[in-house]
Amino acid sequence: MQILTISVQTSDIRDKILSFLKQIENQGVEILSQEDTDDYRLLAATRNEQSISFAEYLKNENQS
Repeated sequence: MQILTISVQTSDIRDKILSFLKQIENQGVEILSQEDTDDYRLLAATRNEQSISFAEYLKNENQS
C-alpha cells in the first residue's frame, strides 16, 4: 500500500480531486483524512493477519 498526501489551494479543486478518486474507489483506492491515516498506520502495525480496509475497520469500531 502507498499513502499519498495532497494539499490543494481551493475547495473547488479539492472537490474535483475527490470526485475523480471516488470514481476509482472500487479499483483499490481508499480515501482517508490525515487523522484516519495515522490511525490506520497504528492499526496495521499491530496486526499480524491479513490487512482490512479502513472502511471495514470503522464499521467494526462502530459496532463496539
